[in-house]
Formats: sequence, C-alpha cells, structure tokens
Amino acid sequence: MSNTRRFQFTSESVSEGHPDKVADQISDAVLDAYLQQDPDAKVACEVLITTGQCIIAGEVTANAHVDTKAIAKKVITDIGYVHPDFGFDAASANYVDLLHEQSREINFSVQDGGAGDQGLMFGYACNETAALMPLPIYLSHQLMRLQADLRKRKILPWLLPDAKSQVTLQYENDKPVRVTKVVLSTQHQKEVSQEELRRNVSEQIIEPVIGPYTKGSAVELLINPSGNFTIGGPHGDTGLTGRKIIVDTYGGSCPHGGGAFSGKDPSKVDRSAAYMARYIAKHIVASGLADRATVQLAYAIGVAEPVSVYVNTHGTGVREDEEIALLIQQHVDLTPNGIATRLQLKRAIYQPTAAYGHFGRAEFPWELIDEELVRKLR
Repeated sequence: MSNTRRFQFTSESVSEGHPDKVADQISDAVLDAYLQQDPDAKVACEVLITTGQCIIAGEVTANAHVDTKAIAKKVITDIGYVHPDFGFDAASANYVDLLHEQSREINFSVQDGGAGDQGLMFGYACNETAALMPLPIYLSHQLMRLQADLRKRKILPWLLPDAKSQVTLQYENDKPVRVTKVVLSTQHQKEVSQEELRRNVSEQIIEPVIGPYTKGSAVELLINPSGNFTIGGPHGDTGLTGRKIIVDTYGGSCPHGGGAFSGKDPSKVDRSAAYMARYIAKHIVASGLADRATVQLAYAIGVAEPVSVYVNTHGTGVREDEEIALLIQQHVDLTPNGIATRLQLKRAIYQPTAAYGHFGRAEFPWELIDEELVRKLR
C-alpha cells in the first residue's frame, strides 16, 4: 500500500455582480463614507437587495452625514446593473434607508477599547502560493477577476455581472499537484449560444488562469452546466450582506468563526481580529516557523484583551505551537485598539475587500510583512 496521502479539495468564488457580493460592496461603501468623515465612527451596515429594491439597515453612531441611497446607486451602477434585463436597474430601483443609532449599551462597551462583541475569529496561511493563500481559493478568485475584466472591457460583450467559479485540486501529501476540475457559471445575454459561450469561457477565462496548474493532464470543465443563465443578479436571487464568508476567507481550508466582515467598523472584532489572525498566520509562515498555520483569537464583549490565543501549525512547525502563541502575545498588541493601530483600520479602505476575497491581496495592510516581527518570531 502506498504511503502517499492523496485527496481532492475544492473552493469557490463569486463575482462582484453576485447578489450577495453586491450587498457586501454597498455595506462597505457606506462604512467607508462614514469613516472618511469620522474615523471613530461605529457602523454595522446590512443590505438586502432583490428585484427593484435595495434596503439598507443597521446601526450607526458617527459625527457624519452620509447619503446612503446615492452610495448604493453608484455601487450598483459601477458593477454594471444598469438595465432590467441584466437583473437590476440602478437608476429606476427603490432605495430604503433604515439605519439608526447604535445601541448605547454596545457603544458604552467599546468606549474604553473593549471588544464590540464576543466571538472567535480564525486566520490561516500556507506556502501553496506566493500570497501565502490556499491555491484553490486563489485560482477561484482569479477566474472571477478575469471574467469581470473581460466583461468590463467588452472583450466578451455578452457577459453579464453575475458569476460563480469553483476549482478542485489534487493534493498529495498535503501539497497541491494539479487542477482536476473547474466549474464556471456566468450570466450572459440571450443572444449568445451556449456553444460560443463555453468555447470563449474555456479559452479566454479558464485556460489563462489554470493552464500553469494542469501539469499536462486533462481537466474536467463544467461551464454553465445548467444551461442558459440569463436571469441573474438580484432579480434571480436575493442578495444579503455577509452570506459569502467562506468565499471571503480561505475557501474552507480552515475553520471560520461565524462572523461576517462587510459593513462593520474595526471595533467589531468579527472583522478586525480576523484580519489580525491572518496577519499573525502569515507572519508565522513567512518567518519559516511553519508551512501552514491556523490562528484563532477569541474575545468577550467589553474586554480588550483576547480570552484565548490558539496556534496550530498542523505538524509543520519548527517550534511548539504553544511557544509560538506565547511569542505572538509577547510581541503583538491584540486589543481592538492595538489591532486598529497596527493595521491602520480606521480608514476608508473597505469597499475593495467586498469582492474577490479579503486575504491574499497585497493592497491590504494586514497582508504586509513586518520584517521586525518576522525577526522576533524566529
């Protein structure tokens, strides 16, 4: 019997035009607008979007005035939902603003730097890609980015905003060796045939992304496997903020604490501590302490310091996991204020996070490597 451990693993992504991602982008655009005027704004913005309707709700305490309806309309227009046939018409839709003041009890709990809620957050890093991200989710996001690029540049003018991708990789001894299957479903205009769509999606979207990872083996492609996909966007499926948390993170390669990110200011550890957990995990791998690392941070509402710090290097660590966890606590301020300061989170930086993943992208501060911290961990 072979001692080689073999398995397949799959991750998915969705486009910026997926209804849930539309909701996420509006939530974060509203958050950014408040932070631009008041860096200490407390925001929890949720969006529901369906046929002809966009409802904005949640809680805000801020020294700012924001036109949330205009923001939502611009986000939807920029994505490309500008005609009823596309699944939504930003110009003619009805927008409802139900935002109200944050609970005074919650507001009081964070005034002295305490966590805005209890919760547990996970971060992950591995050396499968240069971005220290798992390869399946990394490729899934790349497919969706390319779909959007070809759509917006009208290279494939029949593409519409709503799309999904899914990539399966073969692993041997915990290392990805090749792509085995790709699923890509894209909304499209009625005029294009399925034959033309499948040929162009295969040649112009899938092959450029996964070609280097096939190792010359045949890859099973499932392109619009259900057939026509002309009814999409918020008309085809209602969108809600925070419903794509695995797409937002690591594609299922590590646990998820349950909290969503979009629409939440950095006092909410659902978001800020998840970013810090990724930052820590990335530094563990970047420092050579491990090939893979999962980090968990847990908090109690109103309490600044985490109630627990957990590190798991999955048997790849050169130090004991407990020792690494202690090093992290010694060298990194894990309070909400400390996280916000180190990662510069009180800025209007969030709308770009709301599509194509919150991690593995060099433009975000939690992805930057601090060489001094690397030195201290070694």
